[in-house]
Amino acid sequence: MSNLKHKYVLWLLLVSCFMLIPHLSVIEVDIMEARNFITAREMVKNNNWILTTINDMPRYEKPPLPTWLTAEFGKFFGFENIFGLRLPVVLITLLLVFSTHKLSEKLGLDKQQNFHNGLILITSFYIYFAGRDNQWDMYTHSFMMVCIVFFWKFLNDKNHSFLNACLAGLFFGLSFLSKGPISVYGLLLPFLIAYGIIYKFELNDKKFYVFLILLIGFCIGLSWPLYVRYIDPETVSRVTKLESSRWGSYNVRPFYYYWDFFVQCGIWTVPAFIALLYPYLKTRVSNLKAYQFTLIWTLAAVVLLSIIPEKKSRYLLPVLIPLALNTGFYIEYLIRNFKNISLKIEKAVINFAFGLIAIICVAIPVGLFIKIKNDLAGFELWLIGLTISLFILGYLLFQNLRNKNFLNVFYAVVGVQVAIIVFGLPLTKAVLINPEYHSAKELKEKEKTLGIKTYDMSYFTPEIVWDYGSSIPVLLNEKTNELNLPLEDKFGLLASKTDSVLSKKKLEDYNLKKITTVDLNRVPKESKKHNDRLFRIYYLATKK
Repeated sequence: MSNLKHKYVLWLLLVSCFMLIPHLSVIEVDIMEARNFITAREMVKNNNWILTTINDMPRYEKPPLPTWLTAEFGKFFGFENIFGLRLPVVLITLLLVFSTHKLSEKLGLDKQQNFHNGLILITSFYIYFAGRDNQWDMYTHSFMMVCIVFFWKFLNDKNHSFLNACLAGLFFGLSFLSKGPISVYGLLLPFLIAYGIIYKFELNDKKFYVFLILLIGFCIGLSWPLYVRYIDPETVSRVTKLESSRWGSYNVRPFYYYWDFFVQCGIWTVPAFIALLYPYLKTRVSNLKAYQFTLIWTLAAVVLLSIIPEKKSRYLLPVLIPLALNTGFYIEYLIRNFKNISLKIEKAVINFAFGLIAIICVAIPVGLFIKIKNDLAGFELWLIGLTISLFILGYLLFQNLRNKNFLNVFYAVVGVQVAIIVFGLPLTKAVLINPEYHSAKELKEKEKTLGIKTYDMSYFTPEIVWDYGSSIPVLLNEKTNELNLPLEDKFGLLASKTDSVLSKKKLEDYNLKKITTVDLNRVPKESKKHNDRLFRIYYLATKK
């Protein structure tokens, strides 16, 4: 048992799997994931793995490596199996966790702190959220993190420079082939800034290897976009102009938009914020140089991302990686010194931050029961499991705070996150209920009964196309604003609320009969979160 206690890698793997695998198919497919899934499905269906498509139209906005991997899993598990389609991102997230753990070792930290850093990372809200959602961000940053580990070894290990340079270049290229230069800018560049300031670069005899890293990286990373540009230059030019224009005009936010970045840690928000207070923590950490490095890396990433006009919360993913390492220094200090802290305000902050989590452990089950007590059928065991586990963990938090055993406090917090995933996720289906929910899959039966083919009026919604199971041709040409009517005398027509009026004007030679609706919202129409983009009216269009 004592040997098992110190099997940190095994425990980190176990906790990571608990955070990523249970109920992997419960959460609905979102717009970014639907795009990835549709493209993967069309890769396999059309046997076209290079000139990627979405809804049978060119899709060159994102490099294809994550989609290639998803397509392979789709071939094996089937494209109806959401669990199987999300397994690639689970594996890639495990790669991120253990590459971060390995870098923590390279910083000269002890085994326990390395273990804790990995736990903080995988239990940070947006890390495990992105690790269960198969889009591109996790791939590019995970591969780049492996690149950084080998780059660190290249800089500090004189015996294997060629091998480490080649491997750093390989994973640089895989990162680039996952989402272009995003991670180069958001993760690698801040790392290089921090490393240069704290550890200094000594590259006098290694310049060739730096060139080798860049050569391998760009040869791999640019292989697909250059080939596609050669084969289909017109489409690539149009896509490039659209994507580049969005950086200055789409989702524009003020410079300070990311300044609450530590909130994305979720349960670690308060410790993460305190760990950023350099004047407070600099005399309390055991490895000042490593702490300065992770702090500068974190802040440099935030500043660089803040410069870009286009901002979204998910773009903060690369910041959470060094932030987890940085937060680990504060956790390590509390584990060593919690019993000896005499400053009242310091103790009050700690007791408030972690006592609040204990209170939440009680509040979550009670609040859930009040909200879903009338819709509990089939979910009773999950609510019981969540209640028992959180009550026990809340009690352990209070007891260990009182006994000043912060190591057990830390593990209890990790346990809270695991309990919420294992027992809490299934309850989302009891919370999110739309009585008028209608899947796009239902249209297949309507098509068979009526002997028709389905079209969309003016634009396609990725979630609807994914749910439908195959591409849905769009009638309105967005370039010319012309309506390309089908040759059939009757067909099915999907139209949004605004399209329904337009459809009747454009389709004067057709009788339109409302057949049903498609509504993929998990909340009712009365809810502010109901999204009209996920709603369609389905007409039968018959030529007069």
